[in-house]
Amino acid sequence: MPSRSGRCSWLAKLSVRSGRREFRAQIDCNVSLHCLSDRNPEFALTKTEESDLKEENGKESVTEDDADAEDLEVFYPTNWWQTVHPGQAIPAGLHVRLNLQTGEKEAKLPDSTNEKSDMKDQKKRKRLDKVDIDSNSFTSQELKEALAKLKENEKTKSTMEANLEDVRKRFRPIEELKAEFERLNMRIETDYEIMVKLINKFNSSDSMLDEKIAALYDLEYYVHQVDNAKDFLSLGGLQLMINALNSTEAVMKEHAAFVLGAALSRRLGAPATFKSRQVAEQVKPQQGLLAWGHASALNQKLSNPKVQIEAIEGGALQKLLVILATEQPLAVKKKALFALSSMLRHFPYAQQQFLKLGGLQVLRNLFKEKGMEALYVRVVTLLYDLIMEKMLLEGAQNNEDQMEEKVQQYSQVKLVPAVVEQGWCAIVSNLLALPEHDTREKVLKTVSVLMAFCKDRYRGDQHLNITLSMLRSEYEELAAEEQREGDKDGYFKELLGSINTIIQELR
Repeated sequence: MPSRSGRCSWLAKLSVRSGRREFRAQIDCNVSLHCLSDRNPEFALTKTEESDLKEENGKESVTEDDADAEDLEVFYPTNWWQTVHPGQAIPAGLHVRLNLQTGEKEAKLPDSTNEKSDMKDQKKRKRLDKVDIDSNSFTSQELKEALAKLKENEKTKSTMEANLEDVRKRFRPIEELKAEFERLNMRIETDYEIMVKLINKFNSSDSMLDEKIAALYDLEYYVHQVDNAKDFLSLGGLQLMINALNSTEAVMKEHAAFVLGAALSRRLGAPATFKSRQVAEQVKPQQGLLAWGHASALNQKLSNPKVQIEAIEGGALQKLLVILATEQPLAVKKKALFALSSMLRHFPYAQQQFLKLGGLQVLRNLFKEKGMEALYVRVVTLLYDLIMEKMLLEGAQNNEDQMEEKVQQYSQVKLVPAVVEQGWCAIVSNLLALPEHDTREKVLKTVSVLMAFCKDRYRGDQHLNITLSMLRSEYEELAAEEQREGDKDGYFKELLGSINTIIQELR
């Protein structure tokens, strides 16, 4: 047996720490002077590098002091009996015995040469399989990278667990959400279903007055939409509102007129028109209503003439005029005027019937009643809109048959002559004495529109000339102050321009 001093000792260690867990593989090989690494360098477990020397003072260096009882130590057999220490891994195929004198477990190679050769091969494979390295693996840099990767994985796992816990706190389980959605779906109602309930509540004889008013209040919100207004009509709600205008309760008439106006006010764009000139010529009061409803394609998209037609057929126009002509609270007349305006705008047939029923005279009488000042500007604005509808249509440069039909329909509405004949020129101009700038703006626009028809009367109106001079002085100062503040094209300058235009036309 070679002497102990003639042996070479090689130590290979693999140490990877991760949190609380630690894995080490230590291989001590004691062979003859011509050891395995000398004979075949590819089986060398360690390779001396400069980085290994520097590593001794680094934080990640591994020393023998780090070894503990859990380190895995491989048993290298020889032809002589050797003691197997606790924790040592014994290769397969060795002779193993228990020394009864010392009580220690011993092992050695088999006596046969073939078995000995086989054991050497098995020892090599076992060692390489256990450590899982090759001749150029696990340098110091690779050990550092392996350690960093394990630490990163541990950190990532911890972060994922924290994120998962945060998600659990912020979001509810899908089963709970599904159950809640099912409960919500059972309570969801369409607008149509809601309107059915509200109409039934309003029409029920068991409902108290407050309950009916509450139903009307909610209905006003829903019928603003065009489709809902049509459904409201099909459910008979529109006729119920018209009938409610005859109620002896002022609050009932007020809210019924409000709902009626909301259902009528959702038409926009061009007015309802006849489909052909032949239909227009053959219109009779009792059969012409449906012809008015055959609007152009554009009008059908932007207006709701069907509700207008049903309203005027149901007698809504007459009932609204009665409310405005009789003694009623201001709140009731406000809503009635709102419904009337919604019915007349962009509906020439309704305008024609309005004039026949003396509607202009009814509105004129409002200026004689006390406490109705809040309605003055509303009435003037309605007249301005109706006049401008006709003027804009007549001034449009379009030779299409459809445009000609519209012009013919509006030609039957003699609004401006009636306005001049009933003294509206003076009624409108007298409103310039009101102090509100917004009111003056609307009155100035109406005076400008009426100038072509009321110029002679305005020229002889001394009160109007004095009022215009005073307004010009007032707005010159306001416009100058506005300009000093940096607003060159301000509100007051625009009003001053309107006043100067009217004064210039009256000279």
